[in-house]
Amino acid sequence: QVQLVESGGGLVQAGGSLRLSCAASGRRFQLNAMGWYRQAPGKQRELVATITSGGSTNYADSVKGRFTISRDNTKNTVYLQMNSLQPEDTAVYYCNAQVLLLTTFTVGDYWGQGTQVTVSS
Repeated sequence: QVQLVESGGGLVQAGGSLRLSCAASGRRFQLNAMGWYRQAPGKQRELVATITSGGSTNYADSVKGRFTISRDNTKNTVYLQMNSLQPEDTAVYYCNAQVLLLTTFTVGDYWGQGTQVTVSS
């Protein structure tokens, strides 16, 4: 079993920055691809950014140039640096990870419980 815990959310003014962190913990596991998703009220969950185990990244068009996803494999942590935040970025941000459980060599898809990001105008 693996747990993902997000942190770093909060209230920020438009134009400001936040850095989200997602730390994975568990018995024996290997983190594969990871990503950040968000869901605003009344909207479906959407992909924000992904990063492979090797560091290749992909971003939603709406955040390109403003957000940066990164990871520290030593710490089993993925980050989302969010700059130039706008009210449209307000949402609950969820961490996602594809995990190989080394006890069973099975792959699972894990989600954090989310962290609220609110951007005021």
